[in-house]
This record gives sequence, structure tokens and C-alpha cells, in this order.
Amino acid sequence: MPPQVAKKSAKEADRVVREKKNGFFSDMYTSRWLVSPTSAFKLALLVVLAYFAWEYLVPVSWNPFRPFLSLSYRLPESDVLMKQATYPLYGPPPTYSVDNAFLTRMRLFFQSVHTALFPNESPLLRYGKGWLDLCFIAYFVIVFSFLRQLLTVYCFKPLGAYLGLRTEVKQVRFAEQGYALFYWGLASVFGLYVMSFQDSWWYNLEHLWYQYPHWVLRPEAKVYYLLQGSYWLQQAFVMLLGLERPRKDYYELIAHHLVTLWLIGWSYFINLTMIGTTVFVCMDIPDTFLAISKMLNYLQFTVSTSIVYVCFMCIWTYFRIYLSAKTIHSVYMHYHLIPAYARTFNPFKGYWLVWWMQCHVFAPLFLLLLLNIFWYVLMWRIFLRTFQGVYKDEREDGEDEIAEKEE
Repeated sequence: MPPQVAKKSAKEADRVVREKKNGFFSDMYTSRWLVSPTSAFKLALLVVLAYFAWEYLVPVSWNPFRPFLSLSYRLPESDVLMKQATYPLYGPPPTYSVDNAFLTRMRLFFQSVHTALFPNESPLLRYGKGWLDLCFIAYFVIVFSFLRQLLTVYCFKPLGAYLGLRTEVKQVRFAEQGYALFYWGLASVFGLYVMSFQDSWWYNLEHLWYQYPHWVLRPEAKVYYLLQGSYWLQQAFVMLLGLERPRKDYYELIAHHLVTLWLIGWSYFINLTMIGTTVFVCMDIPDTFLAISKMLNYLQFTVSTSIVYVCFMCIWTYFRIYLSAKTIHSVYMHYHLIPAYARTFNPFKGYWLVWWMQCHVFAPLFLLLLLNIFWYVLMWRIFLRTFQGVYKDEREDGEDEIAEKEE
């Protein structure tokens, strides 16, 4: 056996022995359950088993484990009717981009799918917000940890090796992008589905403000928002705890994760979930194409990579630059469209947006746009290098050499 192969095999054997010695409780203590699919699955299963044990063995109606597994704060239909009567529609009726046949068909398609999936759903089914929503977020941090490691370690990494990737670093990066494609692809479709029920469909941004506060949520909108919070929180934990190999733009990624979590938590807290949905869609759709282009690049499919990358640059420009800037412009220009009765600081009624809160809405969106511009510059540099026959992410320069030294 060649020395390098023997050394790598010994290293892999040592890793397996260490994992067996650590065990479930050690993973809980060290937070390694975030990158251990077995431990994350056990932890998620414990919550499910505790829920059913309490449900069938304890003779009380309230189950303390229910908020971890399902939405909390369902509103009685009488309260929903009262809110609709108390706060009538403000501003002009939404246009829903009726002048664009494609966008109109897309919106009607998502609504027809919803009707087919939930034929008996009450039109008044709505949810409020509260601290128990953190339980739902916490549980799905565990679920995303399990899914992430399951798909990267047991699905996309072996697939990369099968397709010809030889180095460990390339296989890991290919697997990470496979998981990114899985999540962002689903999140993009889910985000469009959620947006199809909102007055601001396809960036009619004046309607982000007319019906403020957005504190009575459709079920799919609340699930979407909380899952986004879980995903980004799990990603932030992995990076901050150093549980994966950092890239050269590690600090920019940390800033991006923290700003995104700030945006999610702050917009949810001050009842601006409609604007949050528009931002999520801006982020997830281009990231889906980025993941595809990077996976093709790792496999050295040069022509396919170039075609997808050109498409990606156009999509990124439209969503992450143009629509993101347009959303920030709406914060600046349309803030005054908030109903007069809601332009007071009264958290008990859900009103937060007095005049000085405009800066607090503007700040995270502006920081996110600056980070998008930073990566946009890097992407143009990669794009220009493709004319010289080079397609490589500058953030990964030297990773193979580093990995070889470590091995």
C-alpha cells in the first residue's frame, strides 16, 4: 500500500475510533451533535418520543413538547373576524402584477396547489406570535443538523467520489453545495408559494406598508419564517463553533449570517414579515443557481459550468442587487404609507413603526446589500477570468494544498 494511502486510511480509522469514544452524551456536551447525523437524529427522536409519552401517559390536555413539533398561537376564528372588521383594508387594492401573464399564472398555480393540498382548510386559519415560537425554531435547528450531515456525508460526498472527485476537500465542498442546492431550491419554491398569498406579490412594494402590522399570519407563512430562522441559526452555530473548514471570506460569511438572523428576528418581532419574505426570495433563488454552477465546476464540466454561471450572474444581478436595492428604496420612499393608526409606538397592539424606527428597518437591509455587492465584485472577477479559461472560486484558493499538508 502506498504511504499516502496508508496514512489516509490510518487517519480515517482514528476518526472513527474518536467518534465511537465520544458517543451521544459527549456530542451533547461539546455541541458536536450539530455535525453528527447520528446524535442529531437521536436528539430529534427524543423530543418526538417525549411528546407521545406525555400525550398518552400524562392525563392533562397541555403537552409541553407540542410547541417543538407544531405551530403555536392559533387564533380563534372569531378573533380573526374581529381584527378584519376593526382594521379594514388600507390603501388601493393590490394589482398582483396582472400586466404580466407569466407572473399571474405562477401565482395562480401556487394557490391552486395549496387548494389541492388543503381542500378543507378554513379561510380564517391564522396564527399569532409569541415566545413559544422559539421552541419550534430550536427543534428544527436539530432537524437541519441531521439533514445537513445526512445529505453531505451519506449522499453528496459519495456521489462526488463516484463522479471522479479525488481529494477530500473537493468531495466535502461538492457535498456542501449539494446540501445548499437541496435547501435553497426548496426554500425558493416555498418562498414563492408563500409570497403568492401576499399583497406584495412580485415586488409591489407599496403593499409592504399599507396593511401594517403583519402579525396575523397564514400557517404556511409562519412555517416558512420559522424554518428560515432555524436554518440560518444552525448555519451560524456551525461556523461560530468552528465545526467545518473555514473559507477565505470566513468573516464576511459570519457577518452575512448574523445580519440575516438580525433581519429574520427583528422583522418577525416588529411585525414586518411581508418584507422579510420578499428578502428571502431575493436571497434563495440566486443561491440555488450558485450551488449548481459550483457543483458543475468541481466536476470540471467546463461548458455547462460557464452556461449556468452566466445565468447565475443575470439572476444574481436581478434579485440580489436590483430587487434588494428596490426594497431598500421602498423603506426610504414608502415608509409614510403605513396607516396613520399604526404610526405609534404601542407594542401591545403590534405597532412599532414610529418615524425613528425607519432607520432600524433600513440598517440590516443596507448591510445585506453591501455584503451582496462585495460578493458581486468577486463574481465579476471570476466571470472575467473565465475568458482566460479559468473558473475557480477565489475563496477556495490553496485549499487542496492545505488539505494535503494536513493529511
